[in-house]
Amino acid sequence: MKFSAYKYQRPDFPVYQETFKKALANLQSADTFSEAKQALDALNELRGTIDTAMNLASIRYSIDTNDAFYEAEDTFWNEYQPHFEALDFQFYQALLTSPVLDELKAEYPETLFLYAESRVKLFDEALIELFQKENQLASDYSKLVASAQIDFQGETYTLAQLRPFTENKDRGVRKEAFEKQTAFFTENEDRFDQIYDEMVKVRTEIAHKLGFENYVAFADTQMNRWDYDRSMIETYRREILEKVVPITQKLYQRQAQRNQLTQATFTDLPLVYPSGNAEPKGTPEELVEKARVMYQELSPETGEFFDFMVEHDLLDLLSKKGKQSGGYCTFIQDYQSPFIFANFNGTSGDVDVLTHEAGHAFQAFRSRWIKEPEILFPNYESCEIHSMSMEFIAWPWMDAFFEEETEKYKFAHLASSLQFLPYGVLVDHFQQEVYEHPEWSPAQRKARWRELERQYCPERDYSEYPDLDRGLYWFRQGHIFESPFYYIDYTLAQVCAFQFWYRFIVAKDETAWQDYLAICEVGGTKTFLEILALAHLRSPFEKGALDETLQAVDTYLSAIKEEQLN
Repeated sequence: MKFSAYKYQRPDFPVYQETFKKALANLQSADTFSEAKQALDALNELRGTIDTAMNLASIRYSIDTNDAFYEAEDTFWNEYQPHFEALDFQFYQALLTSPVLDELKAEYPETLFLYAESRVKLFDEALIELFQKENQLASDYSKLVASAQIDFQGETYTLAQLRPFTENKDRGVRKEAFEKQTAFFTENEDRFDQIYDEMVKVRTEIAHKLGFENYVAFADTQMNRWDYDRSMIETYRREILEKVVPITQKLYQRQAQRNQLTQATFTDLPLVYPSGNAEPKGTPEELVEKARVMYQELSPETGEFFDFMVEHDLLDLLSKKGKQSGGYCTFIQDYQSPFIFANFNGTSGDVDVLTHEAGHAFQAFRSRWIKEPEILFPNYESCEIHSMSMEFIAWPWMDAFFEEETEKYKFAHLASSLQFLPYGVLVDHFQQEVYEHPEWSPAQRKARWRELERQYCPERDYSEYPDLDRGLYWFRQGHIFESPFYYIDYTLAQVCAFQFWYRFIVAKDETAWQDYLAICEVGGTKTFLEILALAHLRSPFEKGALDETLQAVDTYLSAIKEEQLN
């Protein structure tokens, strides 16, 4: 069955609620393990149908935000998702108070119960209107970004379609593209400010009414940070600032020298090489076929997975009018299908999608045995290990995608992965300060963003873009609006992915693939630190782990001579 034939049906909430409550009563009244297991399995199946419907509506709306039918479905889910969550809340309460809880814990993954404990702290039926408002604000943001129709050189582009021009060899083209891109956010500044201001107020009110000191504490609970806390995150951020930023500045200086610039500004940062950045060779269809060959050669498991994705049309890759920006992977429970969404634009990012999002999708494909929707994927900091590591595992096949520019791609890929770390922790630091100061005005938020940006990303010289210089850049960071505090996870995973990079590419460790496969197959049934132990990776919070990882990457990059990159 192709994805287009996957059937979406809006659930009838009153009917579902009645069915759910009968199944829930069976769990609540179960006084033997056998009865409780039967009730729990029935509830998981029910909840999977709702997860399926919500995902199908979300996918199809993100593919075309101008589709009137799915726009109406998006509105429905914004309104009703909190009502479904209220039923899940009752499920988590019943699960945690079951008379046979110990026996259930022996049978089901521990993370299901950790998840339940987190969720009972995060919901109150009296707050449904606030949750609905938060959902709608997130939709308002994504629709606003998707609405961009930018006139450039006689054509009209979305924000995603404009990106290749910001990497053009011609500096004038890059500058004009950045100006047009920035102008969209400036022209809509008041609307972005209004959306985010309301978000901060709504989220803060939710947190306070649930007994949290602020939304930061709420979000850390929501993100299931079971193995670490906010103080550990703050220490880790300082380590990135002190140890990574000096290395990234060395890389930016090397780039400026390579491009014969005495002073590189923001306009110059996307162009890694004077001859132009590495670009994939081939049409989108050819890139997918190359990826198919790659995954067949990598392992029987990845070959089976990617064939499944292609044969069922589970990749929507092309950028088009009305399509939401960015990329993601999700899982459609009732069809046992991962789904990859992206916006190809002719840059090396197109290949990164075929490795990064495929890493997520491969994990979901290998974790299909898990019937609890909330733990099919692990927590985000673990999820991103699968995706970011797959980007490096795929290196031996990059010559098929980049041909004579393969070495340019690899150097830029590894360097940019390192350069991402300071920005990734900047996004977390900014959000923490915003939600610790919910009274801040939009102007104060922008000013603080720019102050932090100067610390973590001092290479960003916005002298040609006064609006960015006063702190508008973060408007384009969708996570800040739609998935608050989901960002430092990328950096934690990146540090772990660098370890896989070393094992696969430098050390040629024959055990690396089995370790990677093992963490894909456990899905969300393990915590972050348990997953690292299973994969034989060092925790980013472990003393000295960051030093060794950074040294390995820095040494590798420093050993590559410039003449190899022409």
